[in-house]
Amino acid sequence: MRAAFAMTPHLQHRFFDAPLLAELGELVDIDADGVLTSYDDPRAAEVEVLITAWGTPTIDASALARMPRLRAVVHAASSVKYFLTSAAWERDLRVTCGVEPNARPVAEYALAAVLWATKSVLPLTERFRAERVAPDLTMDDTIDGAYGTTVGVLGASATGRALIELLAPFDLTVLVSDPTIDAARATELGAELVDLDQLFARSRVVSLHAPLLPQTRHLVDARLLGLLGDGATLINTARGGILDHDALRAELVTGRLRAVLDVTEPEPLPAEDPMWSLPNATLTPHIAGSQGGELHRLGRGAVDEVRALIEGRPPLHPVDPASLATSA
Repeated sequence: MRAAFAMTPHLQHRFFDAPLLAELGELVDIDADGVLTSYDDPRAAEVEVLITAWGTPTIDASALARMPRLRAVVHAASSVKYFLTSAAWERDLRVTCGVEPNARPVAEYALAAVLWATKSVLPLTERFRAERVAPDLTMDDTIDGAYGTTVGVLGASATGRALIELLAPFDLTVLVSDPTIDAARATELGAELVDLDQLFARSRVVSLHAPLLPQTRHLVDARLLGLLGDGATLINTARGGILDHDALRAELVTGRLRAVLDVTEPEPLPAEDPMWSLPNATLTPHIAGSQGGELHRLGRGAVDEVRALIEGRPPLHPVDPASLATSA
């Protein structure tokens, strides 16, 4: 079976190290040193399995016409929405994605942010740096600690579910808000299902894991932020557009809330935005997703999908076209 890579060229070897390439080469006929950057490439006509990632050229009817033998698209990243058009579904291709493997590092980042938030690590670090004197923590009532703290997860997406799983060993109360699940499913995941108002009113830390859709743009607005208690922390590793940044900025300037933002709108924020210098705002450069060696997890997942195809087994992480309208 002939396979090919179609992604940003420098990513190929970051996703697929030598052992993974060797394993893949035992399954399919693939040019380990070649990447399709255009479907005008003559090699495209022979491809049966296309392994994609970030930077994949759009697969539309024209591209498919150049790949008459194509049977499967194995996406070694999360969303296929930005490059796969309806023509792929009309062709009835087997499409898989790495949303589950990529959710893990995002959830790990969010877990770290949650635990640091309960200890007030970031604001205390700023204070310690400025004062260079150890504070008397026996007199500080602003540190909640993890024990008994309520954490709200907005969105039972792959990352939301992964975060709930990672929170399980800790003595926390975990809430989740998502219109696509019921109370029984939330309990199965390890959380209590609540509406948005309850999530913000009851949680000391809220982590955002909803997809950016027309109905979720600026979902977290001034009203919801106003429900958070003084000193609460908001974490966003999803998409910047879910959050009304003007409303958040107004809260942060007062010092009432804290925020850890790995994504913003726009991204990055303008250089003059006050959030850059606020001690209660932590901005990171969209690093929560797979980085460095974590990319090999995505490559591993793609090789496993190819093996499942070769062995005639169902896909491990199939993409349901019906779900694309409500997914990231």
